[in-house]
Amino acid sequence: MSKRHLLALFSNFDEAEAVVRELRSVRIKGFDADKDMIVKSPIEHPEVEEFLGDKPVYVQWFTLGGALTGGLLAFFLISGSQANFFSQVKGGKPIVPFPPNFVLTYEMFILGGVYISILGFLICAGLPASRSPLYSAKVSEDQVGILVQADEAASSTLKSIFIKHQALEIQEEAGK
Repeated sequence: MSKRHLLALFSNFDEAEAVVRELRSVRIKGFDADKDMIVKSPIEHPEVEEFLGDKPVYVQWFTLGGALTGGLLAFFLISGSQANFFSQVKGGKPIVPFPPNFVLTYEMFILGGVYISILGFLICAGLPASRSPLYSAKVSEDQVGILVQADEAASSTLKSIFIKHQALEIQEEAGK
């Protein structure tokens, strides 16, 4: 079933908040408020986080995975290359000396953590992403926009909710 995009514009932030609360409380087939709704505003509203709810953050897991992978990979590569020269006379020194290896391992912990953190940020932020299918310049000026993506069957229900809460304008575009 094809997805349809709707953009409703509101002049009052309280009305936009009421719409979001209603969309979260009502069960609409073909629409999931957690995944299919974006609130756009020209200014920062501190109360947005309250009514949108907490979003999970996964970047720290990318950082941990990158640091562990980088450190372990570095340690085993360095130790492996030193162990290949076991037939050379070391003068009583160990084949794999740990203290000098820990310095390079530490550096690779940091390097792996940084690179994978950047990659994790880009993945979690959804970048690179295509632009929103609907846009209104009024969102950049003084209005609050709610962009939703839903099945065609749910679009009439969403429109009625927007109209009930005094939406100034409703734009609609068929999805791909």
